[in-house]
Amino acid sequence: MGKTLNRIHPVSDPEATYFLQVSWEKDLGIGFGLLLSDCQCAWTGTVSEADISREAADIEMDREKYVEELRKALIAGEESAGKYNFVIS
Repeated sequence: MGKTLNRIHPVSDPEATYFLQVSWEKDLGIGFGLLLSDCQCAWTGTVSEADISREAADIEMDREKYVEELRKALIAGEESAGKYNFVIS
């Protein structure tokens, strides 16, 4: 099982700090769990393999390429800092 925790500053509220934890079993492409916290509240969710396939198809992107972009945006941390924006709504 893999797990990462990253600090994010969403473009929707740049002064705010959130913590995003992503956890997955063998491969991010078969689904993952999310936990988002602003240190006062926390929100959780899951993304299934079907959700990933559907989203990749919706944006007309190769599924493997989409999973790689998810990895970069959600778990790469400092390696991808400044390359991805988050909006909290």
